Amino acid sequence: MTTRKPLHTFHIPVMGLAYTIDSPIRVAKYGISSVISIMDDELIEKMNAFYSEKFNHPYKEITQKIHDYRAERITSYLNLVDKIVKEKFENFKTELSESKSALENYITMLSDKSGIKEGLQNFVDEGLAFKDSIKNYLEEHLYSGDIDVNIMTKLDKDNFINDEQLPIEFNDAHAALRGFANSTLESSVVLSAGMNPRLYSYFENFATFFPDTNNQLKKRITLKVSDFRSAMIQGNFLAKKGLWVSEYRIESGLNCGGHAFATEGYLLGPILEEFRDKKEQLIQSAHELMVKALVQKGLHVPDQPLDLKITVQGGVGTAEEHDFLLEKYNVDSVGWGSPFLLVPEATSVDKHTRALLAGAKEEDLYLSHISPLGIPFNTLRGTTNEKFKQKRIEDNKAGSSCPKRFLALSKEYEAKGTCSASKKFQDLKLSELAEQQETLSAEIFEKKKNGITEKACLCVGLANASYLENDIKIKGQAQGVIICPGPNMAYFDHEVSLSKMMQHINGKASVLGDENRPNLYVKELKMYLDYLKNEIESVSNEITAGQIKKWHAFKNNLISGIGYYEDLFSNNTFFEKTKKEILNQFEAYKKELIKIEIPELQLA
Repeated sequence: MTTRKPLHTFHIPVMGLAYTIDSPIRVAKYGISSVISIMDDELIEKMNAFYSEKFNHPYKEITQKIHDYRAERITSYLNLVDKIVKEKFENFKTELSESKSALENYITMLSDKSGIKEGLQNFVDEGLAFKDSIKNYLEEHLYSGDIDVNIMTKLDKDNFINDEQLPIEFNDAHAALRGFANSTLESSVVLSAGMNPRLYSYFENFATFFPDTNNQLKKRITLKVSDFRSAMIQGNFLAKKGLWVSEYRIESGLNCGGHAFATEGYLLGPILEEFRDKKEQLIQSAHELMVKALVQKGLHVPDQPLDLKITVQGGVGTAEEHDFLLEKYNVDSVGWGSPFLLVPEATSVDKHTRALLAGAKEEDLYLSHISPLGIPFNTLRGTTNEKFKQKRIEDNKAGSSCPKRFLALSKEYEAKGTCSASKKFQDLKLSELAEQQETLSAEIFEKKKNGITEKACLCVGLANASYLENDIKIKGQAQGVIICPGPNMAYFDHEVSLSKMMQHINGKASVLGDENRPNLYVKELKMYLDYLKNEIESVSNEITAGQIKKWHAFKNNLISGIGYYEDLFSNNTFFEKTKKEILNQFEAYKKELIKIEIPELQLA
């Protein structure tokens, strides 16, 4: 397969439901790749109407009365985004060929590593007399960023018409995949939140995911993973079906935005090293399995393995960290998420929430338990959602009206499922708790009550920012805005332009508000240390042998990881100015870790 020389060494990952819902429309013309969440078809339909009007494209509403409306809405919006991006890209190329200032401005956004920066600079130096030459050069070397999409695999709720359950292909994630597969996009679907065998098997229904006779994939598969073993298992599962994983997107288990999937104490550095050292194993294993499957299916078989990228994201905040990850681990791209929430040209965030983000300090960003999925969730104190939710709790009206039901996954009370953030679910749980009140201490009762009522309506809260920014009417119960930045947000304290943020990433400027920001690896280690302490301290039931074994493994893996970092930072040319301080921090955290006492099993 032929590969294009990258214009940028970074990408913008998916953020929430709304924060990158239109990012490609905003940034793809500059060659920047970004990811749209395609889980909320209602939000997508509203954005389809909004952008159809804005760019004078015909719009026909797709109501819930239409068969397969969820997939149809997603296909329609993605096709619109594809058209708009192509139009904006053509206009951008024309602008660059006709305006010296536009060309100079774009050059300032490019890294010295960019494949076209030197060529464009030559045209500036020579003047714009060679207009046709510039056009030809741009046609050959400039391309728009990828319009990738994200499906959170766990959000695959069964759906019903009246009381009749629909076939599996109408489950939420299945319908979202179909919506992407039927679109005009030639890009990746980023699968996050772990393996869903039924969904993975559903890919076989779409020829667009198999290599064509030119060994090209019109639509690609990207897996967001947190360790090599998971990547190998998932990649081989798909390969046995003739499907190729084009990218493994490694994300820090805790130092990230949104849902945090803690590893068993495995830290990012050692994980990246394993991917670097075993990349060929990953490729060959999947290629052999894919070939067998394609032969059995009677489909075209590539004679060589297809391209495979390794990328990383989670907590990166300086050009030095960015370059270090690229050079030390040979990754193809580094994801920058949370800092882009302060770039109005790149993400969809309402003014109030953006101001809240800019003012956030370390203590304002925390790992919460507000997600109905029961997975730790990085969020921000002081959001409007938090205030609305607390008011309902105080008025004894805890819970959400649950209008969208994407997280109605609990089958505890009814076959159709209920969401643990809904009023219906919380009323039932609070009623059960009230019956136990006399047998519980006041402290335990309050703890259990808070555990029920702290769940928040992510479906609405993570979508509202886009409605507010674009002045789209919000119907139903007031939920406010939920935002899900990573802890890295604490060190960025003001709105910045897209150009300035790109210069920051490329090492040409700094937009950091707090220059005392801890190193990427130090911050992640501290989070894992706190996570282990909290896990041990928060156990209220009888401790099991399994938990004790898990904690010992977690602790040992952290100690091993610290040893890796001590060796790494002692023997590389990066971080020269801060190396001594970083090594001292590792030493201090190692002492703190060793002091953590893991309980012993109490025998009766």
